[in-house]
Amino acid sequence: MTAELVRGQNHPLPGTRMEIRVTAGTPVVAAATLNDAQGRIRGAEWTAHPAAPRLPGVEVSRRAAAVHHLALDPGALPQGVERVSILLALPAGPGAPPGFAGLPAPFLAVTGPDGTELASYTVTGLATESAVVALELYLRRGAWKVRAVGQGYADGLAALFADQGLAEAHTLAAAVQEAVTAGADDAVAPPQQSPAPHAAASRGAAGGASAGGPVDYRHPRRAPAATGAAPPAPPGPGPGTGEDAGAQPVAGDAAGWSLEERLHNQVWGIFEDLARSVAAYRSAVDFADARRERELDGVLADPQARVGAAAAEARARAEARHSTLVEQARAVLERDAAQLEAEAEVVEPALPPAMARWDNPVWHAYRPPTERPLALRVGDVSLPERAGLRVPLLVRLPLERGLWIDSGRPRSREAGAADADELRHLARTTAAALAARVLAVHPPGEVTLRIIDPAGAAATALLPLVESGVLADPPAAGASGVARTLERLTQRVDLVRMAVRSGATDALPPDLDLADQLLVVHDFPHGFDDRAVNQLRYLADEGPAVGVSLLLVADRDEARGFGPLLDPLWRSLLRLTPVPDDHLADPWVGHAWTYEPLRVPAGSRVVPQVLRHAAAARRTAGG
Repeated sequence: MTAELVRGQNHPLPGTRMEIRVTAGTPVVAAATLNDAQGRIRGAEWTAHPAAPRLPGVEVSRRAAAVHHLALDPGALPQGVERVSILLALPAGPGAPPGFAGLPAPFLAVTGPDGTELASYTVTGLATESAVVALELYLRRGAWKVRAVGQGYADGLAALFADQGLAEAHTLAAAVQEAVTAGADDAVAPPQQSPAPHAAASRGAAGGASAGGPVDYRHPRRAPAATGAAPPAPPGPGPGTGEDAGAQPVAGDAAGWSLEERLHNQVWGIFEDLARSVAAYRSAVDFADARRERELDGVLADPQARVGAAAAEARARAEARHSTLVEQARAVLERDAAQLEAEAEVVEPALPPAMARWDNPVWHAYRPPTERPLALRVGDVSLPERAGLRVPLLVRLPLERGLWIDSGRPRSREAGAADADELRHLARTTAAALAARVLAVHPPGEVTLRIIDPAGAAATALLPLVESGVLADPPAAGASGVARTLERLTQRVDLVRMAVRSGATDALPPDLDLADQLLVVHDFPHGFDDRAVNQLRYLADEGPAVGVSLLLVADRDEARGFGPLLDPLWRSLLRLTPVPDDHLADPWVGHAWTYEPLRVPAGSRVVPQVLRHAAAARRTAGG
């Protein structure tokens, strides 16, 4: 029976490995502090937070999220720890809410090793507080208990840490927020409209923030998979068999007003389903590992039984149980992934050009569209457990967040051995193909492409765009070209913003280009003075609201000489890479996904052909 706690109440705990699930309804930071009997922190090393998510016996999330799964093993806590405080905080930054007032009340549930919910607490009564000690797990007379605390702090994490006796409270709070901001740079935003039925079903099963229930990792339209801490169920029938398998997948069977929207939502459903299926698998493997460790520790704890035939048999039994649990979890993952692969194979050929790969036949039958697209495919993402299942990465249009092609050295092993010059060339080529895609999928005249190439380094990559005639102006080069282009775009943003605010859009100058603008900037920040840098930041912040989007090609490491001046710019953009790299995080579970850019097939002339059609349609529309 679950104990539904109110502030100040406590409830006994088993003292074994457990999970604390947080459902906040809005992105929050989750952390934990290890305290002594008086509730004091020994030092920053006794705090688990996004910058240092693992401590002995405690693990928290690396990013701000609406849902968290915190692991706690009291038996593995350091000597002297008698309390563990579970903290929640609102991320800092522009646009962040000043406090919890008006936000959904955070809900926390403590579950045992078998997944049974032991106690829950809804943190109510918060107003201007931006950080809160939600729960406290404490040791009393040799037994662990949980207490609902709900102590909020209007001055945020720094005040909370200081209240627990941490001398470097402000330094640690700043480090936490810096790590959260860095994690948000690479997070993929979920679609804001018409969620896929897969996603809706998942949230319905979870109970969501309003219901206050724990997140359910089970695939909404498939046989149950393993949940967070419990051993997985035995694998059921394979794809296409049994009662749960359902009919063969059909392209466009998600919710939506049009086929395009249904396909978009179906892709996001596959994305979410794979994230949750892999999360269930990883959680089940963690459970199997923890169980094996406990059983082996039990063998070693008895001096008389740690050697000899009995000890060997006990170890063998522990290993056999571990193997069985892992195999069952893997079988469930394979079943779910096979069904998702079957669905992806049906969806991929049906995608419209904006969402299709360059090798999709839809591009060979390309005709300039008459309506704006819903979303743009910017690459594919995959997880190592099922690397062959590549999910289209779609971003909604118009772009509310600019894109950044990182021409620097990727950090993952998947990046390959490309040298610096090759990476820069690949980044420029990737940006050119992406810009061509944006132009091609919009009706003629509705997007104007402007390019800044200060030193002419991207001339080769830009040849298809230049030769086709789709550019309104040649690529801007030199300091004067950079200044002229940025001045024109900032003036356009200023005029349109003022006209929209005053309701006088009919008073805009007749020669003002009201088409959406996509600005592609190469080799930033080389060739940019302070004024140009500030203008670019202004366009990144204010441009999307009035139809000006940014596509930046840059090496962030080379730009570090500017110091923190450019940090807000990097954070405002979605980072993509010209080679595979595992830097993107999904918005549901927070896995690190391997991103792979869209590649034009070797020897293919599809991009020049498409651009010629787009240029001809542009001339017809303008003439």
